[in-house]
Amino acid sequence: MAITDKIYLKNHREIVSQLDVNIPKGAFKGATMDVLYSGEGLSKVDAATRDRLLDFAKDFLDPENPDDLYTGYPERQFVTYLLELRAQGLGPDAIVDVMGDEYMLYAYPGDVLSFLDDAVRTLEAVETLSNVEGNAEMESKAREAKRALSG
Repeated sequence: MAITDKIYLKNHREIVSQLDVNIPKGAFKGATMDVLYSGEGLSKVDAATRDRLLDFAKDFLDPENPDDLYTGYPERQFVTYLLELRAQGLGPDAIVDVMGDEYMLYAYPGDVLSFLDDAVRTLEAVETLSNVEGNAEMESKAREAKRALSG
């Protein structure tokens, strides 16, 4: 299960109440994104919620090619965001706090930790395969990225 399947709207009940329509808790669920980011959906929520939703839309739902929106673009952008937060030295609890503050999103710190651990294991595999293939440049890049995520 991808980390983006474990990212939830932080005030889900309040948002559902304001919209007067039921939507899934998952921030990256199609129905959630369709309702929240339509003009009508945004107009029904309070100003603070609208601002956070617009920030989310600007940062994760605005590809150069509009067709990319339906090919996993938002999820890839969000994964990059999580990895950048970790590279800045934030731990899982702090990452969850930042997501909540910036976008009104929530995740369980254990899910974030598992995602980060999987990312480090993937980079270890890339580093090892690059060594076997004699690709010193890729091996070095993977090692540096692994160090950034490991802290």
